[in-house]
Amino acid sequence: MNLLLFILTILVSFIVVRIGAVAFELTGLEWSLAKFQALSCFSGTGFTTREAELITGHPQRRRIASALMVLGHAGLVTLIATLANAIRPPHGSNGTTLFFNWSVSPVVAQWANLLTVIIVGYIIYLVLSRVTILQRITEYMRRRIMKTDIVQRVTFEQLTTSTGGYGVANVAVTESTIVAGKTLRNSSLREHDISVLAIERQGEMISNPRADTRIMPNDRLICYGKMDTIRKEFSESLQLQT
Repeated sequence: MNLLLFILTILVSFIVVRIGAVAFELTGLEWSLAKFQALSCFSGTGFTTREAELITGHPQRRRIASALMVLGHAGLVTLIATLANAIRPPHGSNGTTLFFNWSVSPVVAQWANLLTVIIVGYIIYLVLSRVTILQRITEYMRRRIMKTDIVQRVTFEQLTTSTGGYGVANVAVTESTIVAGKTLRNSSLREHDISVLAIERQGEMISNPRADTRIMPNDRLICYGKMDTIRKEFSESLQLQT
């Protein structure tokens, strides 16, 4: 029974880490980095300062990381407890140590149980490391997460860089937007270090718009710049997942 609990704990831990990796990926992290970050948060190791900025600077990722850390601490305690119980041999009423209903010395029983745990763990590793199985599990988790809307998938316009707080944002222009009706030259966006990469207008995309291009209501601006500045300038119009 203790060995089954140990196996179940390993499987649950694997599933939690994989769900965390998929969730990180949906927020815009590259898959290999998402897997590493999920494992780092769950185990509490390998979380470097530079890569931590990718998590701490993004609200959705912070929530995912917090959940992984809490579950990781609980999982570690459970794993240690179940491992200790799996290795410890049961005792009979007469004080002898039992192993598969045989009376053996405690040392032999403990080593036998430890060997059993190692073999079972290795078998689990072989099964879970198969590419086909991993891909199917990952794709199933990805579909389930996207259906539940627990993590909203980031679009290209919502991807932000990890250096200096700069990134890309999708801004919806309304009648009350301060730049509505102005040309890019007169909008003062450049003075605030905001570049308009493209304008989406009535289903058409105007890439690399000229300085004399006029910004109209109902346009969508694909802007690049300091994220805090963009939020400040377009506080009512910014369509960015926060």
